Parts: sequence; structure tokens; C-alpha cells
Amino acid sequence: MSQRLERTARYRKESSLTQSPVSPLAGSGTQAPPLRLLFFGYDSAEPSHIRRIRAYTDCGFDVRAATMRRDGPAAQPEPEVFWDNIHLGTTRHAALGQRLRAIAGAVAALPRYRKRLSGFDVIVARNLDMLAIATVARAMMRPAPPLIYECLDIHGLMTNPGRKGRMARAFERRLLARTAALIVSSPAFVENYFAPMQGWTGPVTLMENKLWLGSGTASRPPPDTAKPRAAGDAVVLGWVGSLRCARSLAILAETARRLGDGIEVRMHGIVHHHALPDFDATLAAHPNMRYLGPYAYPGGLADIYADCDLVWSQDLWQWGTNSTWLLPNRIYEAGYYGCPSVAVAGTETGRRVGGGLGWAIPAPSAEDLCALLSRLDAQDIAAQRRMLLSRPDADFRQTCAEIRAAVEQPLLTR
Repeated sequence: MSQRLERTARYRKESSLTQSPVSPLAGSGTQAPPLRLLFFGYDSAEPSHIRRIRAYTDCGFDVRAATMRRDGPAAQPEPEVFWDNIHLGTTRHAALGQRLRAIAGAVAALPRYRKRLSGFDVIVARNLDMLAIATVARAMMRPAPPLIYECLDIHGLMTNPGRKGRMARAFERRLLARTAALIVSSPAFVENYFAPMQGWTGPVTLMENKLWLGSGTASRPPPDTAKPRAAGDAVVLGWVGSLRCARSLAILAETARRLGDGIEVRMHGIVHHHALPDFDATLAAHPNMRYLGPYAYPGGLADIYADCDLVWSQDLWQWGTNSTWLLPNRIYEAGYYGCPSVAVAGTETGRRVGGGLGWAIPAPSAEDLCALLSRLDAQDIAAQRRMLLSRPDADFRQTCAEIRAAVEQPLLTR
């Protein structure tokens, strides 16, 4: 573990991965027209896509989006489209063959949108599907704007050592050769995948999965309001967001069984039943586990995290690869509202959480989680909550300066 940490520290010191606090094109002294941005997204109803399009718009970009719609058991409700959108077709959850056909169909449809796919200053494509479509679209444009690849997850196929994985990585490398810059949400994606496996040496910007609140206000509780819970009250452990990790559900259920009346597990968000087929049966078997449904973003977050003593923040879905490398939005949401996180040591999430956002347990097990919860008292949790609420908003909340810097970076070298 110490060797890994040493390599990580050295890489972060020497690499081109940056997290710029200010826009690189700011300060020119002239009022330029807004940059025209074309955003490719894999699901127009995905909340993170909607937040990012909103953020680009709020930060002064002239935005058009070319998006697909993802259908299936975990499909999001039909969105209220407030942006200029080009619909590229529909894909289904957990259906790789159908996705490939949908991508081919979207590529074939691009010529009919030629006029709407012109005049842009920069293109951002989120995930590999969209990078493939965006690369073809860019080839139709004159002049061709720089293309940015935004990666928030490394799909399991990309780290598969077999033939399919090798083919997928080779395809991605061909697309990366036509890419001007990379945006990642975790430095571990570059350290463990893009640099060693894909040979990426181009510019990288770290844009973490922080809260996007725009110009609106979402007041945080003052630090002095973090009071210990009453003696004898159960510890409330939250699981918030996209609920799709079967291993996390199993750990939380076993923890609930072992601690009984000493714990209540509260779950909020969208349940991916194709990944959690036993979700309803698990809740029925554990009376101290509750599912409270989806929530409004960001309006529902304050009440959710105020009602939790701790939040389970570790993703275990793709253990050893993506789940070990990512930084989930849970840690920023919880930290902003003063709720400590629990993660697993040896992961990127655990490293960040152990650095002041909560506690990291040694291994992903109910034994270690129960040991932590039995060791912590109400005073420990209240002290950690006060510390989180004392930290600056920018530790958890994204700014327009960060967003503009990431998008404008490749324009500096043209």
C-alpha cells in the first residue's frame, strides 16, 4: 500500500493533470461572444447530464446538446428539456449489443443534422459511446473544433484482459488520437488507466463530481448546530444516490442484522433493480432498513443529510478497477451538508474520506463496518460534522471558474 501511495504522490506532482481554479481565457479585457459548446451525452434524462448542461449554460456557454435516451428498468423520468437538443436515438440499460447498434444508427443519422452541427468552438463528449459519435460529427465540421473526452467512469469492458477488452481499448486509443484534452472526475483514472494502459500523454483536467448549485443558494447549517444525538438513539447510516451496488446492499443488510436496534439504514435515490434483484426482499427481511424513494436535486439533499449521522460512500460494483478508482458525488454532497462519509481504505474514495471527510474501514465487510459503528460515539460524529461544516464551500461545490477552465483548456494551444 505504501508503494502505491508513493507512486500516486509522484504522479500527481509530475503529471500534466491540473485542476485550475480560474478560467485560462479570463482577463483579456474585451467582451467576447460566448463560446459555442456542443455536448454529447448518453442519456438526456440522466440527472448528472442535466446538471452539467445547466452548468455550462449558467457559466456563459452557448450550448447545444446531442443526446440519446436510455430506456429500461432503471430509466429516469422524461426530462424537461430546457436546452437546444438533437435526439440521437434510444439505448437500453445493460444491453451492449443494442447500444452498439444504436451508436451505428446515430452515426448514420448525423448527415441530416449537418447544419445544426456547425459553428461550434468546442465539443465535449461524455463517455466512450458519445466520443465515437462526436468524432464522426467533428469530421463533418469545417473548421473542426477541439474535442474533449469527459470520463466519469471506466467501464468494466475497458479493463477486461480478454479479446473483447483488447479490442475496446484499441478502439478507444484510435479515438483518443483525435481528442484534444481529457476531463476526469478522479486522478486515479489517469494513474491507473489512461496513462499506463492507453498511453495518454495529452492535457488532463480534474473536474470532480462536486455539487452544482449554480447562482442559487443552498445554505449550509452553521457548525455550531452540529449537536450529538440523544443517548440511546440508533445510528442513522444513509445510502444516497444511484443504488445499484449489490455488494454494498449486502454489507448494509448484514450490518443492520448484527446491530439491530442500534442502527437504522436509510436509502434515498433511484434503485437499479436489474443490478439489485433482491432489493425488496432484503428490505422486507430487515425492519431497520428503509427505502425513502427518489429525491429532488439539489433541494432534497439538505434534509436527507441532516437526518443521517453517517453516509455509506463506497462503490463496490466494479471492485479492483472503476469502483476502486472513482470519487463519487456522495462525498461532496454529504460533506457540504456536514454528514461524515464511510469508505474503504486502499481506494481513491477511502483516501479522500480518510483525509478529513469521515472514516475509512480496512476492508469492504460488515465486520469492519460494525466495528467502526460500535467504536464511534455521538460526540465523535458531532465533532466530525462540525469540522465539515467549517470547511469552505469550494471544497464541495463546483464553480464556473473550474468549469470554464476545463472546457477552454484546449483552445489555448490552437
